[in-house]
Amino acid sequence: QVHLVESGGGLVQAGGSLRLSCAASGNIWSINVMGWYRQAPGPQRELVAIISRDGSTNFANSVKGRFTISRDNAKNTVYLQMNSLKPEDTAVYYCHARTITPIINYWGQGTQVTVSS
Repeated sequence: QVHLVESGGGLVQAGGSLRLSCAASGNIWSINVMGWYRQAPGPQRELVAIISRDGSTNFANSVKGRFTISRDNAKNTVYLQMNSLKPEDTAVYYCHARTITPIINYWGQGTQVTVSS
């Protein structure tokens, strides 16, 4: 079992910055990929950014050049630095972790990010 706790959401003006953090606990040794997804009002949850244990990353096209993702394996924490925020970045952001043995997806409780125009 893996438990994820997010922090760092809030309200910011367009052009501003926020940093999200996600701390993992439990069977952290089995985590391979960690990252962030977001969900605006509606059923679709979309990938924002992910990072593997080896440091390789993947970003949604909509956030490339504005968001960075980093991972501190010693602290079992992943960070999402969000710069040049836009109103369309407004969503609930969910931390995600996937273990490799067995393959299980875990989710945090979500943190609201609101960008005002």
